[in-house]
Amino acid sequence: MNTRTGDHDIGEKRPGDATPQGQRAFFGRRKGHKLRAHQADLVAHLLPKLSLNIADAPVTDLNALFDAPVDHVRLEIGFGGGEHLIAEARAFPNAGFIGCEPYVNGMAKILTLIETNGIGNVRLFAGDAAELLAWLPAGSLARIDLIHPDPWPKRRHWKRRFVQDATISAMARALKPGGEFRFVSDIDDYSAWTLRHFAHAPDFVWTAERASDWCVPWPGYTMTRYGRKATREGRAATYLTFKKID
Repeated sequence: MNTRTGDHDIGEKRPGDATPQGQRAFFGRRKGHKLRAHQADLVAHLLPKLSLNIADAPVTDLNALFDAPVDHVRLEIGFGGGEHLIAEARAFPNAGFIGCEPYVNGMAKILTLIETNGIGNVRLFAGDAAELLAWLPAGSLARIDLIHPDPWPKRRHWKRRFVQDATISAMARALKPGGEFRFVSDIDDYSAWTLRHFAHAPDFVWTAERASDWCVPWPGYTMTRYGRKATREGRAATYLTFKKID
């Protein structure tokens, strides 16, 4: 049975967990409630135009993925309903954005937002972020965001959390020198887990200098639907920024 505790959905381990590249397995459900007719039409016709196909040869220049020129490219892992990603894409039209989300209903929601707002600087990947990171060129991303990820609260499931030594190394490879990884969670244990893992990561430094640097959202941050729910229920989020060392 699936439950929901964040912007991303939690599910049972799926068949074929071991990937051909030996990367982390994907955990989570890929589809929830039935799509409305227009959403299904967008998934069938708009999504293929915006999707990255990692079965193709890796690209050498991510900027070439976008119709209009962009000066840098960012990735959001597990964008949920797409509120944060779309707000960023609208605020930074000269940047290219890649959204990764295996959940079909999340894809349907963001496609509706893309169509409604006429957004052209977003590309999408409906799969495992670890596989996408392996496909991206080294040093090609300016920033990676992970907003309210699945916390996998049970100890036996901690290996399913996205933040692991292997994925930190994969993000370090994909980020430019000086690029950032930004993490938001209202689950204290997962925030502490992330800090412990990054404390031992040789390619990153935590940028915080004062308490407000992790207690207050960064300027321009768009609160997600789940983030607003957490606030209403009295759970304070932690905002962590890690910079890749030059």
